[in-house]
Amino acid sequence: MRGSVGSMRTIKAIAISAVLVLAASAYLLVSDSFASARVVARTFNTYTGAGVSNSQGIALGSDGALWFTNQGTNSIGRINTAGAVSEFTGSGIKFPKGITAGPDGALWFTNAGGNSIGRITTAGVVSDFTNAGITSPQGITKGPDGALWFVNEGNNQIGRITTAGVITLYNDSTTYGLGFNPEAITVGPDGALWFTNVVSNSIGRITTAGAVSDFTGTGISDPEGIVAGPDGALWFTNWGNNSIGRITTAGVVSNYTTSGIAFPEGIVVANGNMWFTNFYGNTLGKVTTAGKVTIYSGTGVRSPGWITYGPDHAVWFTDYGNNSIGRTST
Repeated sequence: MRGSVGSMRTIKAIAISAVLVLAASAYLLVSDSFASARVVARTFNTYTGAGVSNSQGIALGSDGALWFTNQGTNSIGRINTAGAVSEFTGSGIKFPKGITAGPDGALWFTNAGGNSIGRITTAGVVSDFTNAGITSPQGITKGPDGALWFVNEGNNQIGRITTAGVITLYNDSTTYGLGFNPEAITVGPDGALWFTNVVSNSIGRITTAGAVSDFTGTGISDPEGIVAGPDGALWFTNWGNNSIGRITTAGVVSNYTTSGIAFPEGIVVANGNMWFTNFYGNTLGKVTTAGKVTIYSGTGVRSPGWITYGPDHAVWFTDYGNNSIGRTST
């Protein structure tokens, strides 16, 4: 969810009707591909329990289970592919947001409310790493250099933390290349880190040496999730105009719209396609590398957020509105 404690999400909800009107007109202005998406009925498995509460990020762990962050209970959750849920608490966990598998076999996560980076082993042992410069961290990913990279939404920085807990923060003093309110981050096919800038409507890039670039383009609007696609480009969700974006490593932007995309948030690659969540559409979507969109609807889905690919060839996602974890086959 947007913001350290969901404040920006509340603002979005208040303005939803106005955004929908703008988004409808934006289709005609920024789309490289516009057609009604094929809508397919789909069976979703939903899992609830005491260990699922306002869940946010989700990632596949080294133990073959799915691990997720719970902002509602300041905890980390785990669910195996059979649907059994466990919950872990620990010092420093406060409004956890992003989560990723680390190179050390543990899960690393951001504490948006605690201004820290957390680590949890698959046995449930929690560590907490602080630094005066960490402010409202959001997305986190394993970097190509063996460290974890994260975005500091609160002060428009990119951070790096080694598995030993050594933290480095990167600023961009010449331009707003780091953008405003960075949200999600991923490793690109070029070995750099690529991230979304929510408020400045841009996609950022930072090398492991700390060199920053910023890319704008028609159709980038309030971008949220981002992932490296199977086609050598980066794919991202545009919350602001209900579309899916694509950017090459050279910075060339494409944008795909359809009537079935409704405030998309998380995005992941599964079986050669990009799967994404429609937060206000209560659906999941799939887009091919050619830009063809399919929307999957079914019961039990309400405000799906972040998404990952499981070891069972299914996509797993956090279902914010139902306090549940969702699953569907790909």
